[in-house]
Amino acid sequence: MRHRRLQLCICSVSMLTLLGYFILSETEMMYCTRLQSLNHHNLQDNLKKMPSWMFEEVYLQNSQSRETECQKSLRKSENPEFKEAFIPNIQLFLHKGHVNISEWNRLAHFNNPFGFMGYKYTELEEIVNLIPKTRESHFLPVSSAGRKGCIHCAVVANGGILSGSMMGLEIDSHDYVFRMEGAMIEGFEQDVGRRTSVYVHTAQSLMKSLYMFQEWDIRDVPFNEGIRYVLIPVGLWDFHVLKALLLNTSVPGSSEMMPRSYFLGKFDDQRYHVLHPDFLRYIRNRYLKSWHLNAMSWHMFRPTSEVFSLFLALHTCDVVNAYGFLTEDHRKYSENYFKTYESRHRFYQHYDHKVELDLWRRLHNAKLIKLCRRSRCNGKLQHKMIR
Repeated sequence: MRHRRLQLCICSVSMLTLLGYFILSETEMMYCTRLQSLNHHNLQDNLKKMPSWMFEEVYLQNSQSRETECQKSLRKSENPEFKEAFIPNIQLFLHKGHVNISEWNRLAHFNNPFGFMGYKYTELEEIVNLIPKTRESHFLPVSSAGRKGCIHCAVVANGGILSGSMMGLEIDSHDYVFRMEGAMIEGFEQDVGRRTSVYVHTAQSLMKSLYMFQEWDIRDVPFNEGIRYVLIPVGLWDFHVLKALLLNTSVPGSSEMMPRSYFLGKFDDQRYHVLHPDFLRYIRNRYLKSWHLNAMSWHMFRPTSEVFSLFLALHTCDVVNAYGFLTEDHRKYSENYFKTYESRHRFYQHYDHKVELDLWRRLHNAKLIKLCRRSRCNGKLQHKMIR
């Protein structure tokens, strides 16, 4: 009987969310919410492929869409594929007020990090309401340098292709520099530059990278004046770490893990952002349709941090150059530029690297990014931006 009521609730809430009507009482909505929270852990494990909802392509949108006069921007692109897929005012970040009953019952249909399937409403509402709405209307302002109103951004991944590249000065010449996860700089400045404007991470990658870099005496997150931090909330633990960070407490179950301590006493909640699950699902649905979504392991698949970082840049910058990304000749290089003695690139089951490689190619061919790669010319190894 409870299973039948769950099905009726999901169907009713799905239709109500799609149409924007609120016929059910708040008590009834809360009852459906509790049922979904109890059953969705088993639901995603038992489904043979990703479920398809009528509101799959319903995304929260921001009324303050960024405008640009830069003709090189994705916002001005006439490429048919990307013009059709692009939502100019997609909501990028999650903040206070975004979790209410109606939004919860929509997003509870999607597995993390693309929704709130399996989470508890009251727990997540409490945490999200700790995230302040930023006072600034735009994530990145147009640079004072001008350059015809274009915001130039470098997105720097950790690929071994950067080892010995001498691209540091070029990377630092951009208005903004995005880095992710490891973001190891000290000792590698000639290859990867010195500046970090935006640091994209998951809670796990943040903690893991600090542990991994102990051999280089690195124990703090990257810091530059004006830096912005962006969290990819891939699981419930990310929200627990976020809560501890915002309240300056320890992570539940670990009295010694104090996230705020990694920020050198300079943590500013106005410069800490959390990617909205709608933005993450929009990227997966419109740019990275992988075969994984039709397999039993559909709920394990997600794009890499490189994908999320690059698309954040494409939605907040105009001219985007990508460095240290996976390329077709990845077998020539170590997995990371800071660990050249380790193995070549490893492919993980929950990513689709082949689809991502094809995406980089399509973005490059559409002149929406320039991908940094290496090639041999007259016997000399040269580093260049492919044109």
